[in-house]
Amino acid sequence: MKGMQNKLNRILEIILIALLGIMVLNVSWQVFSRYILANPSSFTDELARYLMIWLGVMGTAYVSGKRLHVAIDILPSQLNSSRQKAMQKVIFSIIILATVLIFIIGGSRLVYLSYVLGQKSAALQIPLYLVYMCVPLSGACIVFYKFCDLTLNKS
Repeated sequence: MKGMQNKLNRILEIILIALLGIMVLNVSWQVFSRYILANPSSFTDELARYLMIWLGVMGTAYVSGKRLHVAIDILPSQLNSSRQKAMQKVIFSIIILATVLIFIIGGSRLVYLSYVLGQKSAALQIPLYLVYMCVPLSGACIVFYKFCDLTLNKS
C-alpha cells in the first residue's frame, strides 16, 4: 500500500507542478499581451480560472495524502495512545464518507450533467465536464489515501 501511495503522490506532484507552470506561462502571456502589445488575449482569464480550479482541488487530494491539511488536535493530544488511534479511525471514516458523498457522487453527477447538456466554456470552447472532472478524481485520491491511513494504522 505504501508503494502505491508514493506513486500516487508522485503523479499528483507532477500534475500540480505542470498546472502551476502552465498557469504562470498563461498569466505571463496575459500581462505581456495586455501591457506590451496593448491587445489582451481573450482566452487567458478563462484558462487561468480553470487551471486554478484544478490546482486547488487536486492540491486538496495531495495534502490529504501527505497529511498536511489543517487539523485541530486539542482533543487528541489529551487522549492516550489507544484512544487516539480509535479517534483517528473515526475521523478517517467520516472523511471517507463525506468525500464519497460530496466529491465522488456529487462531482460525478456534475460531470455527467455537464456532459449530457453539452456545456462548453465561453472563450476556450472546451467541454465543461473536463473542468469538473477534477472533483471526482480528487475524491477518489482522498478516499484511497484515507483507506490506506485506516489500514496502515491498525493496532
